[in-house]
Amino acid sequence: MSENQVKPYPVISPNNCKACGRCVYSCRKDCLVFGDEINDGGYLFVKYTGDGCTGCGDCYYTCPEPLAIEVHIPKRGIK
Repeated sequence: MSENQVKPYPVISPNNCKACGRCVYSCRKDCLVFGDEINDGGYLFVKYTGDGCTGCGDCYYTCPEPLAIEVHIPKRGIK
């Protein structure tokens, strides 16, 4: 099982991101940054740094663009 399947993580849809920065500024763990790639709309879309997400959802709730960001929170397996 990979680390992303155990811990929460955001998924950013590059072409839906309009680079408003609300998710970057609302992230308590500073795990979102502006990338250096341009999407089809001409925006430098946001990227996940790969570590630190707690699954709080602040990025999701502050984003004005539908479907631009979602937070995946894996279910814990029963042992």
